[in-house]
Amino acid sequence: MEYPEDLRYSREHEWARSENGRIRVGITDFAQDALGDVVYVDLPESGTQVTSGQAFGEVESTKSVSDVFAPVSGSIVERNGALEEHPELVNEHPYGDGWLVAIDPTDPAELDALLDAAAYQEHISTS
Repeated sequence: MEYPEDLRYSREHEWARSENGRIRVGITDFAQDALGDVVYVDLPESGTQVTSGQAFGEVESTKSVSDVFAPVSGSIVERNGALEEHPELVNEHPYGDGWLVAIDPTDPAELDALLDAAAYQEHISTS
């Protein structure tokens, strides 16, 4: 499994990447592997307010349905429309084409409170 060094990670298995003031969000390689084959993704519309640590969507696999949690608070400014037709992108490219949403954060410093790659790997190895 891979955990890119340029990302931050939540304890709930989401990743976050700062991109020109926005935060792009997806689920980690660990999470997609645990879920199995993703068959459906339910994401909020642009403009939806999200709160750090609160569920904002769901990822459904052949095994289960799991909540997706916001790693930072803010407003959804983009959602990955490709997942409507190709939810398997979450499995195939969790850190690329399988991203979920982009958030305009209310407090960009929340990103710094998330785990770095080494701390996330330690978190999943002790969970």
